[in-house]
Amino acid sequence: MATPTLPAPTGPHPVGTTSAYLEDVSRPDPWVADVPTRELMISIWYPAARSSGPRARYLTRTESAHVLNGRHVAIAPDALSSVRTHAFPDAPLDPGLRQLPLIVPSPGFTRPRATLTSIGEDLASHGYVAVAIDHTYETAATTFPDGRVAAFALGRGFPRTAEFWHKVKTGRARDASFVLDQLLGSDPPWAGAAGLAPDRIGMAGHSAGGAATIAAMLADERFRAGSNVDGSTGPLIPHTGLDRPFLFLGRDGQYSPGDGPAADTWARDWPLMTGWRRWLVVAGARHPSFTDVGLLADQLGLPLGAATSGLRTMTITRTYLRAFFDQHLRDTQQTPFDHLHADHPEVRSCLPPDHRTDGGST
Repeated sequence: MATPTLPAPTGPHPVGTTSAYLEDVSRPDPWVADVPTRELMISIWYPAARSSGPRARYLTRTESAHVLNGRHVAIAPDALSSVRTHAFPDAPLDPGLRQLPLIVPSPGFTRPRATLTSIGEDLASHGYVAVAIDHTYETAATTFPDGRVAAFALGRGFPRTAEFWHKVKTGRARDASFVLDQLLGSDPPWAGAAGLAPDRIGMAGHSAGGAATIAAMLADERFRAGSNVDGSTGPLIPHTGLDRPFLFLGRDGQYSPGDGPAADTWARDWPLMTGWRRWLVVAGARHPSFTDVGLLADQLGLPLGAATSGLRTMTITRTYLRAFFDQHLRDTQQTPFDHLHADHPEVRSCLPPDHRTDGGST
């Protein structure tokens, strides 16, 4: 079997990456009672000055085994440890770049931050810094620098109630704000942090991470724009609304108006989005298709039953997220956002019934 490989970044910059350990001593872990602080691991992708050398590891063998455990797939437990990436570990930041916009991607529930690598690498190749978070104990496995592995801890003892999902979303929002505090503080965990633009910060997440993006924007005005990728939302937005740019991007048949309970959550939120907003759906996609999971499943002979390939859906996801953040964090429109649809026939724009005005559109 050929080595599974992520799609190449599409921008002009080589990509560097590093990981960092963060500890929030101001709060205990929200999930495990005997852990007195909140420990996090983050991955940082950024435009690099070097374009040679070994590539970054995707997952360790232990992490791969945890991710695949119980999924009844006919591949070796360490299969995801051999995935080929495109970023160079600990390469120096391109010294000619300043005031870099920052995007915080948040992965789906149980998914490690690595599953957003294709998105992080592509953003970095276009001059962004992307910082993905492992939300500890919600993730299949998080490896700390001292060798400890924090495995998924939210099994049968945590019923999937509305209160549970509210805690997931608001807890992730606190994680995201803490990451910003550290990166923008006086002693950041990454040497390149001095090049970040504190007024050009966005967040995007898949599934639970997408829903948590709304919670993060409500709690922290430093997030200037956000996107929810294929995640149902909770009733978080107050009647005063959310006035910053927001992009919904999901599966056709699941998140089109009238599709059912998941789409209904977007319809509830839509009139409360009072800034620039778009609601887009992708034909033929499945839930994992918007992450590395979809394209790696195709390569590993584990197709998800999607009519649109994982590679194609990832291409769409990267294109639309980058165009969205270009417009709202860089004030640039290389291609006007709505004109992207001509080259992406799988994508269509939705407006829910009775809410067809586009507040704050440009």
